[in-house]
Amino acid sequence: MQAMVLERPGGPLKYKTVPVPQPAPGQVLIQVKACGVCRTDLHILDGELDKPKLPLIMGHEIVGIVVGTGPRVATVKLGDAVGVPWLGYTCGRCRYCLKGKENLCENAAFTGYTLDGGYAEYTVADERYCFKLSGEATPATAPLLCAGLIGYRSYSMMGEGVEKLGIYGFGAAAHILIQVALFEGKKVYAFTRAGDVEAQEFARSLGAVWAGDSTQPAPQPLDAAIIFAPVGAVVPKALQDVDKGGVVVCGGIHMSDIPAFPYRILWEERVLLSVANLTRSDGARFLPLAAQVPVQTEVQLYPLLQANVALEDLRQGKVRGAAVLVP
Repeated sequence: MQAMVLERPGGPLKYKTVPVPQPAPGQVLIQVKACGVCRTDLHILDGELDKPKLPLIMGHEIVGIVVGTGPRVATVKLGDAVGVPWLGYTCGRCRYCLKGKENLCENAAFTGYTLDGGYAEYTVADERYCFKLSGEATPATAPLLCAGLIGYRSYSMMGEGVEKLGIYGFGAAAHILIQVALFEGKKVYAFTRAGDVEAQEFARSLGAVWAGDSTQPAPQPLDAAIIFAPVGAVVPKALQDVDKGGVVVCGGIHMSDIPAFPYRILWEERVLLSVANLTRSDGARFLPLAAQVPVQTEVQLYPLLQANVALEDLRQGKVRGAAVLVP
């Protein structure tokens, strides 16, 4: 099969012919129909997430068709359309798993990072970490598997009673989450990198009541803020934008250093927290909700061979919505 392979962080992915993986007990073989390109992939490529399996096939927003099964597969069958997310394995035995916090599992493995992922024609996955799709395995579905799931987990952690929500960084996750927030009656304020007029117009076209540079103050105090931009300097800015008792959620897996800030912008019971990974229960809640809204993703398609182009376009902010590779 053909795959884009990371041999060393900092280097480009290489287009290679590799053996089709064989499913082990409890695993399924998936023919990849599409795989989203996530900002986390850039962090892996750049060595900011520094413990990848090498060589590595990246990609953790996978949709495809089950074409083979290993022994002891019970819940997934041949022909099923499935999605494979970032969380690829948990032990079920550590203190976090036993508390229902499998996203913090001490022995977790991650698709496209410590496990080979979906920048390929085929991949294998643990059946327990495959989400059955209600529809077809299409490129438009791929971004739901990470941008959607992590966005939804971030959204769930901001608590009840939020009416005015700020979203900082308007990319793949934000363009999904705004649709959920508006469906639930919230007003969304979109903050983008300075001068990114196109992203601001995109946010307004999706229903944001206001869109502007992240350097600008919020037009009114916010109840909550979700940060998708991997920029630590945005954190104190968001704290200044939220009202008393407001919540700021950092939704990325990696962020540049947060600068020192005065205690007064955290005071008055503002809350700052981060999101780590996802759980299968997140998928069980989010995917039906996405179908109910219904969430419409905007995708920019690239052939598998152009994975390096897609990653660089994402880095440069040239992708409107989500970039998706199609083998």
